[in-house]
Amino acid sequence: MSQGNEDRLLFELKSRGPQPAAALAATLAITPMGAHKLLARLEEQGLVGSQEESRGVEAGGLAPGEGDMAAPRVGRPRKLWALTAAGHGRFPDRHGDLTVQLIRQARAIFGEAGLDQLIGARERDTEQRYRAALARCRSTGDRVRELARLRAEEGYMARAERAGRDWLLIEDHCPICAAAQSCQGFCRSELVLFQRCLGPGLAVERTEHVLAGARRCAYRISPVKEEIAGE
Repeated sequence: MSQGNEDRLLFELKSRGPQPAAALAATLAITPMGAHKLLARLEEQGLVGSQEESRGVEAGGLAPGEGDMAAPRVGRPRKLWALTAAGHGRFPDRHGDLTVQLIRQARAIFGEAGLDQLIGARERDTEQRYRAALARCRSTGDRVRELARLRAEEGYMARAERAGRDWLLIEDHCPICAAAQSCQGFCRSELVLFQRCLGPGLAVERTEHVLAGARRCAYRISPVKEEIAGE
């Protein structure tokens, strides 16, 4: 099996979560036997593992029909393949160790108040850049898709999905996870940042959180008043 197929399979599990071998084979346009051989190879490397599909909604996921996996089938459980900790490590934080060290030093020198000021300055700079990009958007859908594009450029593997009248901003990877674990102010900052940039007519709720044990971060964006059609 080629390195390209290995990387594609790991990316698929990272971005879409646990899946059966048949679904992975279809996505990669390879035979089921080829998918099983590829999974066996990755399992030997400690990058993937398997378990039987649970009977309920997958932990950390959205309700059936709102996420990227279908509701579990009734009958014999399927075997689902997922990334191990080592597999997730193939998508590392950028300069995570250095970031954590700088946060610790900033906290020691400036205290929590000083660290909050640094986070606030980062938030203001990011907000200015996001607002400039979103100012060109005319509808809620355009704004959410543009925000997802900006976040994807920053390494968050972000995408926008429609969920009824709401929108979902899904981030399958957190490139600043090490920093967020060391200082959760970064996560609080992002939630406020999205709310400000998307505008007062929308409510932003974090529905999945990596630091709470989910495999990704996800945000539900809901209208708080009737908007002009054209989404």
